[in-house]
Amino acid sequence: MDEQRKAHRQFAVNLFNQVWDLLDKAHRTQEENDTMLHAAHASRYHWEKAGTALNLARGEWQVSRVYATLGRAEPALYHATRSLEICQANQIADFDLAFAHEALARARELGGDVTGRDRSLELAVVAGRDIEKKDDRKYFFSELKSIPGYEKFLPST
Repeated sequence: MDEQRKAHRQFAVNLFNQVWDLLDKAHRTQEENDTMLHAAHASRYHWEKAGTALNLARGEWQVSRVYATLGRAEPALYHATRSLEICQANQIADFDLAFAHEALARARELGGDVTGRDRSLELAVVAGRDIEKKDDRKYFFSELKSIPGYEKFLPST
């Protein structure tokens, strides 16, 4: 990997982690919300320069999640759709496919599209069942619980 690609990759990783730190924060200032949004886009940009399709799908997912967290349905839906498209075009499944559907459900819920939300929740649950690693599967379903209506689609225990 040449030096420029290494730099892009390091920026992408650092920015991605910075966004997670801000997403996890219980109370953010407006400046932190702005930083979170810009850092998510910047991370996605740097992944485009030095990452794989998997990195791009995750980058789009994170941008969608930031927009959803900020209550912005339309861009959340756009980036969730891009995440799913990248997964499908590159045969990316497991954790990332499940989370692409989760992002779509979250964005559709935010936009008031209950029918679309339910369709995405159902697809998320189906994909979530196929997550190979037990801890990843458990984490995925714990995240899905924050979307209204999820309980209709959870597997019975």
